Amino acid sequence: MKEEIKVPPLGESIVEATVSAILKAPESIVKMDDELIELATDKVNQVLYASRAGVFTPSVKEDDVVKIGQVLGFIEAKEGASQEKASAAPKVESPKEAPPQEASAKQPTKEKPKAEEFPHQVQPEKPSENAVKGAGARESIDDYLKDLSQPKPKEETIARAPSAPAQQGGNTQGGETRRKMSKIRKLIATRLVEVQSTTAMLTTFNEVDLTEVMQLREKYKETFVKAHGARLGFMSFFVKAAVSALKAFPGVNSYIDGEDLVERHFYSIGIAVGGEKGLVVPVVRDCDRLSFGEIEGVISNYAQKVKDGKLSADDLQGGGFTITNGGVYGSLLSTPILNPKQCAILGMHKISKRPVVIDDQIVIRQMMYLALSYDHRIIDGKEAVSFLVHIKNCLEDPSRMLLDL
Repeated sequence: MKEEIKVPPLGESIVEATVSAILKAPESIVKMDDELIELATDKVNQVLYASRAGVFTPSVKEDDVVKIGQVLGFIEAKEGASQEKASAAPKVESPKEAPPQEASAKQPTKEKPKAEEFPHQVQPEKPSENAVKGAGARESIDDYLKDLSQPKPKEETIARAPSAPAQQGGNTQGGETRRKMSKIRKLIATRLVEVQSTTAMLTTFNEVDLTEVMQLREKYKETFVKAHGARLGFMSFFVKAAVSALKAFPGVNSYIDGEDLVERHFYSIGIAVGGEKGLVVPVVRDCDRLSFGEIEGVISNYAQKVKDGKLSADDLQGGGFTITNGGVYGSLLSTPILNPKQCAILGMHKISKRPVVIDDQIVIRQMMYLALSYDHRIIDGKEAVSFLVHIKNCLEDPSRMLLDL
């Protein structure tokens, strides 16, 4: 009896995947729970496992693009193979974490800009230089760990003909390193171009005085940890400010579906998290119902999941708005890229002491530039600017968020 191997649901908005690897040879005898096929998307990688023992016959090949529910192959029970019962669909699990010694074999990266002003940000302890600024480049932590467990692609050094010897002596010879583009990088590249070609993306900027927020954090940081078991970071203030702005401007919590404009009535916000080779965007759900302490707890939990390689596809689904923080890498200003089915994304940046004029006096304040990228098909310029000013006002006077002003 043949059992079909099908592409399982891979999360919201994902309708296709690429066969990144066939992990067993055709017509080979497999045991229950053996790895069979690896699928790659721009968000997550998934490995399909054998749900029973038998002979494995794939019906696809590597690099094929497949749809959700498509048959990828069969397992046929044969004499001599263990007849263990299992469900009709293959188990779907994340790739196993690579051994520490393999991860440590990677070349060291350059020292990153320090972020003393961001003591609690959602990021791995030592983000790689490959971490991408902006939430458009999304790649799951499963992909990072899977790639670490695979041998590095062969690098081909192409030597150029040496140029004429320098007058002062000493021969110099340049070269190039060529390596095949990874499947996940191809998918990310496709999605980035797709977002830019299917939306009317525009960015508006402002600056915010975070002096009051920083003083509040400093005053209550120890008490907050004792009360909530998590440190009081900047992100909870930005999440609360974004929720307040989304309530005031509900059109920003919308997306286009065919010829319909769909407005969400819930407030789930994606937080861009830097991984070794890109960003993932886990979602903090129902932020309007969460306290500052609960938001910090959820963010802290996601940070640990990223570190441990336990982030799931469900953690990345359901966001209506995204916040990304390039400031932890030293970015002063950027134009973040929209996520699918979202019409706006907020970019945070580096906090710097700058002279500003208050009551005709020049004073030093803790300033940050903000960037709001938005889909101009859905949001008008006036609405986008007003939305960003609302966030600015909430952050410059945090008591407004406690009073729902």
